[in-house]
Amino acid sequence: MELFEQKFSDSMSSKVALLNRITHYIVNRKGKQMRPMFVFLVAKMVSGGEVNERTYRGASVIELIHTATLVHDDVVDDSNRRRGFFSINALWKNKIAVLVGDYLLSKGLLLSIDYGDFDLLKIISVAVREMSEGELLQIEKARNLDITEEIYYEIIRQKTATLIAACCSLGACSVSPKSDDIQKMRKFGELIGMAFQIKDDLFDYGDTAIGKPTGIDIKEQKMTLPLIYTLNHCTKEKKKWLINSIKNHNKNKKRVKEVINFVKASGGLEYAIEIMHKFKEEALLILSEYPDSDYKSSLSLMVEYVIDRKK
Repeated sequence: MELFEQKFSDSMSSKVALLNRITHYIVNRKGKQMRPMFVFLVAKMVSGGEVNERTYRGASVIELIHTATLVHDDVVDDSNRRRGFFSINALWKNKIAVLVGDYLLSKGLLLSIDYGDFDLLKIISVAVREMSEGELLQIEKARNLDITEEIYYEIIRQKTATLIAACCSLGACSVSPKSDDIQKMRKFGELIGMAFQIKDDLFDYGDTAIGKPTGIDIKEQKMTLPLIYTLNHCTKEKKKWLINSIKNHNKNKKRVKEVINFVKASGGLEYAIEIMHKFKEEALLILSEYPDSDYKSSLSLMVEYVIDRKK
């Protein structure tokens, strides 16, 4: 990871001083770095302990693209904080944030092209396309609040799971091109991503500070699994009240709290936790096909971490 951080930092460099100042700020406020870890652990598990320059490049590209999407997300969501720090748009305004996101995206794509890693580039490009589609599908559906569980799974598969799926398939592809492991690991990453997003949804109903304020999904009219379950399992009157609360009273703190309490009382959280565990078990089942190794054990721990994390 130390070597990767150096390579990742180098991959962002520019001749423009302002850009370097901003990318330096980004690098120093990085998050859990879960995604590059998935790239390296999968590559090592599949190859029996080997990683190569392609693996490092792949991890850097994923992190560049991921960072670009976060910078753009903060502009889209008008968010001033990211992981407890000021977001790029809060410090340098939206125009610069959008341009920085574009720059990081192009740096990521060029890193693959410069070395002829077109198989890795395809994996990443599919992820970027799906992430955009997932966000737009969510916005389209949020207008009517008519999201079924199936549509919700499709949204989170594209919006969140596709990037973790890309990390895992890319890790396998970097050391073992054209192997069956690429698809297997893609599925593994997708299942973890689904569990990861459901865990995120659950934080919205928590009382602890986790880097994003609770109740924010309701304020933004985002349909999450606990809410979808509750809407499908309550009386017509309550459903009407819930939809009215989310559509017309989502800025009212007292009303948002009432919605949260109603979802909790209706078993929405328990249901979401049950589904999250199902995805986790399916992911572990795929891992069980591989011979035991330190890398496999670490991946199992990562899967557990996704659903046990506190933020």
